[in-house]
Amino acid sequence: MHTDVQSFAVAHLLRRPAACRVGGFVVGFDPATTSPYVNYATPVPGAAPTDADVADLIAAFRTRGLLPRLEFAPDAAPAVEPALRRAGFTTEAVHEYLVCTPATLTVPGAAPEPEARLRVEAPVTDEDYLAIDTALSEAFGGEWAPSPQGAARLRRTEEGGGAVRFVRTEDGSCAGGALCSAPAEGTAELAGVGTLPGHRGRGIAAAVTAALAETLFARGARTVWLEYSGAGSRRVYERVGFRPGGTRVYLRHEG
Repeated sequence: MHTDVQSFAVAHLLRRPAACRVGGFVVGFDPATTSPYVNYATPVPGAAPTDADVADLIAAFRTRGLLPRLEFAPDAAPAVEPALRRAGFTTEAVHEYLVCTPATLTVPGAAPEPEARLRVEAPVTDEDYLAIDTALSEAFGGEWAPSPQGAARLRRTEEGGGAVRFVRTEDGSCAGGALCSAPAEGTAELAGVGTLPGHRGRGIAAAVTAALAETLFARGARTVWLEYSGAGSRRVYERVGFRPGGTRVYLRHEG
């Protein structure tokens, strides 16, 4: 599974508008944003970069005024992490990831009262996409500012073979949502699962996660994977059928 997830990471970054290859790395540049969480690199499975390759990678970021940053599954390319650390890369985070298959997926049961059931929807209008971007920004503590560009990225995900799903508030806005990439290498990444503080505890995260996994399986993905941020979120994902899959590391170069 480590190699499947890493092969997916390569294919996913190659979808970026200005993606490029540097040595044994793929870098997913997007000129529309300077965010390091959008502009980052990953190694091809089995890569064994030289020090010169790593120097070229750093230069590719610096010439664009961007922070050199990588996300990858180290077991899929064991020689990469030592080479990066020799060049001064440090750990930003280490995340375990979970994997769901059609056999393990458990869709949450419907509530007994119709008015209590959660209706998971796909966005349609520009207002829907902006509402989702705004809600997810708040759900993640303002890590990014909601914007038309963020809403446009969500629309590109939905229209490019991936999926975006959300649950509305009573006034028609967004209470919580998530997105999933288009499949690549037989798998798809589910991310951005967030619920507004005032709507937590209603099962929104579980509902949108299950709906997205179900959608991607129907489109041919053999597996769907995601990273989780704590024990509470892990329990939510495990309830809908996600199981331990491996570890991914995030490295950055501050020099």
